[in-house]
Amino acid sequence: MRMRYKPWATKELDACPFFIRHPEQYLGKWHSLFPRSQPVELELGCGKGLFLAALAPANPQVNYIGVDLKDTVLGPAKRNLEAAYREAGREPDNIILTAMNIERIADSMGPEDTVQRIYINFCNPWPKKKHHKRRLTHPRQLENYKKILVPGGEIAFKTDDDDLFADTLEYLAESGFVVTEKTYDLRALNRPDDIPTEHELMFVERGIKIKALWAKLA
Repeated sequence: MRMRYKPWATKELDACPFFIRHPEQYLGKWHSLFPRSQPVELELGCGKGLFLAALAPANPQVNYIGVDLKDTVLGPAKRNLEAAYREAGREPDNIILTAMNIERIADSMGPEDTVQRIYINFCNPWPKKKHHKRRLTHPRQLENYKKILVPGGEIAFKTDDDDLFADTLEYLAESGFVVTEKTYDLRALNRPDDIPTEHELMFVERGIKIKALWAKLA
């Protein structure tokens, strides 16, 4: 989904205490950006931030990092997060937003920047075979994630795309991950910890079943 240009986003993000402008400058230093030393979870492709806005204020015992490609997206994410923290009566002290090309995440995050869990929600399926290497669940990317996941760390993945889901199951096995749970109809599970994303609600309204899996690094 293409986001419209937000002329206000750059100025607001530059003034935002939880936005990082040049993530490559923090290679090996992400943990130091949080006031409390505690587990870190990472969302790749956080979009408008609605998933993290529901998750981060409710879990102060976890630090969160939200990544997307451009300020165009992260401007609304910043506003949504601020609103969620105000409603929770808390300061946004366990959240960081940053813009980066996720295909080059290794330039900005390394083995010192350990995370417990990586969320990948409704990423671009890149259906053409020649573009498969650009998928966020492709083995080329999974090898990068393995460098920052703690032993036994987890990937949580959701998609509406059948082919991407089937291929991702193969990618994970190829890269040494063990799928601990999977479903071809997430809504039927009624998981109490599930937080619907903007895309998820849109697809459900259209009658499209959501595929999801949870995989651990062996």
